[in-house]
Amino acid sequence: MKYMYLVEHYVPFPQSEYGGLWSVIAQDDEECFDLITQDDQNYFNEKYYGNLREHIAKAQVFELASNEVKPQIAEAFTT
Repeated sequence: MKYMYLVEHYVPFPQSEYGGLWSVIAQDDEECFDLITQDDQNYFNEKYYGNLREHIAKAQVFELASNEVKPQIAEAFTT
């Protein structure tokens, strides 16, 4: 089963003014975490990864009708 996660993640100023929102297609929380951290090539959020797991647990999650979609970050908005 695949799910769409909408993960909000706050990063305090001065590194960011707001943080970010990731739309992630994943099978579970762990895969969602792995996809986000692998996409963070500049390690922008590295010291906030501990909070990221908490934010994934609180994310809005929607079951996808198709299981054919590959796990990926569908969209990311970070400041």
